[in-house]
Amino acid sequence: MATKVSATRRFGMAAALALFITPTPLLAQEQSSDQADAAAQAAADQQQDSAQADQASHKPIPLVPEKPTWDSFHGQLNAQKYSPLKQITADNVGQLKKVWEFHTGDVSDGSGDVPATVWSATPVFANDTIYIGTPFYRLIALDPGTGKEKWSFNTQAPKKALTQPVLKNRGVAYWQADNPVEGEPCQKIVYMGTVDAKLYAVDADTGKLCKGFADNGVLNVNKWNDTHAKWPLSLLQPPTVVGDHLLLGWAGMDWAYEQAPPGTVWSINARTGKREWTFNALSDEMRQKSGTANVWTQMSADEEHGLVYLPVSSPSPNYWGGNRTEKAPLATSTTALDVDTGKVVWSRQWVHHDVWDYDINSAPTLMNITVDGKEIPALVQATKQGFLFVVNRLTGEDVWPIEERPVPQGDGSVKGEKLSPTQPFPTRPKPLMDQSKKPEVWGLADAVGGGQCSRLWDKLDYRGMYTPPTTKGEGAMAYPDSAGGVQWGGVAFDPESQTAIVNTSHIVQYVKLYDREAYEKADSGSGNESGFAPQKGAPYGMRLMVARNWLGMPCWKPPFGEMVAIDMHTGDVKWRHPVGASQQYGFFMPESWGSPTIGGPAVTAGGVVFIGASMDAKVRAYSLKTGKELWSDQAEAPAVANPSVYEYKGREYVAFVAGGNTILKDQVGDQVVVYALPKDGEDD
Repeated sequence: MATKVSATRRFGMAAALALFITPTPLLAQEQSSDQADAAAQAAADQQQDSAQADQASHKPIPLVPEKPTWDSFHGQLNAQKYSPLKQITADNVGQLKKVWEFHTGDVSDGSGDVPATVWSATPVFANDTIYIGTPFYRLIALDPGTGKEKWSFNTQAPKKALTQPVLKNRGVAYWQADNPVEGEPCQKIVYMGTVDAKLYAVDADTGKLCKGFADNGVLNVNKWNDTHAKWPLSLLQPPTVVGDHLLLGWAGMDWAYEQAPPGTVWSINARTGKREWTFNALSDEMRQKSGTANVWTQMSADEEHGLVYLPVSSPSPNYWGGNRTEKAPLATSTTALDVDTGKVVWSRQWVHHDVWDYDINSAPTLMNITVDGKEIPALVQATKQGFLFVVNRLTGEDVWPIEERPVPQGDGSVKGEKLSPTQPFPTRPKPLMDQSKKPEVWGLADAVGGGQCSRLWDKLDYRGMYTPPTTKGEGAMAYPDSAGGVQWGGVAFDPESQTAIVNTSHIVQYVKLYDREAYEKADSGSGNESGFAPQKGAPYGMRLMVARNWLGMPCWKPPFGEMVAIDMHTGDVKWRHPVGASQQYGFFMPESWGSPTIGGPAVTAGGVVFIGASMDAKVRAYSLKTGKELWSDQAEAPAVANPSVYEYKGREYVAFVAGGNTILKDQVGDQVVVYALPKDGEDD
């Protein structure tokens, strides 16, 4: 049975500062993407003209929404996470009050037979309903004004960690016919995937299966898992809905195997569940000897131009590439596809020959920006490295120059490896964190540890961000960390001021490779995003650890997380502030230290930025103009899902899912919590 806990439970010593707890079982994060080679890139140039010629067949959708909507994971297909609502403003947001909450009951702390839950489901507002998916793979419909349950649907999926070390869910997707026929079922559909690779389609009004979709409402995606099928293709991220297309990626195991299921994205008909096209990120040759390079996070789309944008992850194994030394241009990339055909229109690779698990982990944000007096249809891709790459979303060409720069090479200890001599670096915006030199040792942690941090720093190789893994000493410093300087919440954008908002985590890890015999002797277990992992089949296993002292304190100087605002006219930083507060042993740390963050921001026309994401389990509002904190409230677990902003019966609401993530902190929950301004006559 699952152990169900209150989200307010603190877990005592286990609440050590974010990733600074002793590792427990590991195996996955999500995964990667690779090739179609130089030939694929040449073909992409030819495909671009034909894709643009087909624009007339796509219904235009403005990048600035004409009416309030939050009907997808990032609010809108452009991934701006922007609401044009103005009822809540920077002047009155301090009056926000909790107007309802709902508890799903689907929660586990991992102490019983059921793995711990990680709940990152953005509340989707559509059809005058809030839709959520749970880590026990139930789909629930709620009244948006009261939180009263309308209906629920149970997939009966296994509560087993088949591909991840936890039970994980990022919510649902919504589709409706252009002209719904009254009285006909499944004119409006909600979709949710499961850990065992099944996609469910249920009627948005009744919660009943749509019998005309796939096999009586259920599509078994694992039937397409035909190469190195070591695990089911877990559907933890909801599909991206573009017109009548469902764009479907999948999650798997990181760090586990040399040969793994190769990365694929499918387009599926939203009504019937029939497969329309398949995108393969790897060449046929590399598919046989490597794997992954999948799309495990959300995608974005420009419906007006018929383009869908894929954040593609890294090939396997993650920390050794001797089995995949040929070029793989679609791996660790942003790749634009024609949504009707699946053909590559353009692609930009952000890490060459990725051996750092720097897979692209967030949907690119689409925006129209004015640079030097010229309006540009732009795309901003945030990365784990703390970079923001800005390109023309129609062509993939630089907005500001992106330079190939020399990067550190190996020390000769890793056999078979062939590293790239250069990597791409954006010139604007500047990196969100300084990866050029070792982070400064935190004097307090070093003193408490009796110089332990300084000694570790002396033992770690670090010649900049792309210092390659090694078998020597304690290994190589990994900064930013594998979870990402920017996580899957991605970049929010205010189209009025042309300001981009992004939250960051500043975490230092270190990685070491072990030959197979040494690994078998060294392996002492692993945890979510840390510990030992085998990379079975490769000559090297690996160990990835967070740099901390004996008490669990981070060895690097705070802040541990920041929120940054960027003027997209110039690429300059407008403001940056620590975000949230870290927590250890039940105590809150000074907010000037900030917190590691998981989850992203939402921004409104009222000049407010909403975000949870921090260790202290608070939800907050900040001024878009200045970055000043304007409001906060205590949720029952870290709100690691992106918030949503919606209007119902003339009232503006802000909704958070407070479910927690064991990467951040051992505190889990099952709370949906919703806020609004007081009605006339109500007390503040």
